[in-house]
Amino acid sequence: VQLQASGGGLVQTGGSLRLSCAASGRTFSGYVMSWFRQAPGKEREFVAAIRWSGGSTYYSDSVKGRFTISRDNAKNTVYLQMNSLKPEDTAVYYCAAKTGTWSRAGNSFDYWGQGTQVTVSS
Repeated sequence: VQLQASGGGLVQTGGSLRLSCAASGRTFSGYVMSWFRQAPGKEREFVAAIRWSGGSTYYSDSVKGRFTISRDNAKNTVYLQMNSLKPEDTAVYYCAAKTGTWSRAGNSFDYWGQGTQVTVSS
């Protein structure tokens, strides 16, 4: 399984970015796909998740209402649309995949992509 994250960059407060996570190596029905982030000096934190089958979504309270996770089955890609960005959203964002039930715990995820840097300037 390979996960390839992209789409990070530098944006001003209030701006938007869309992250992509291209997944390959197997069929992902039955998987939960998630985004995590880690800011300098802080622990990795859960951001959002989506069930590949059915499309149920889950968000952390800090991004609910501003971020939207979605997937494109034909492209085997998961997206994170980030709106109304704040300086505290600055972090390296990682996509991850696991089978079974949804979880906020990063150590329950089996596969990780490389990170993509998101920087929000004030």
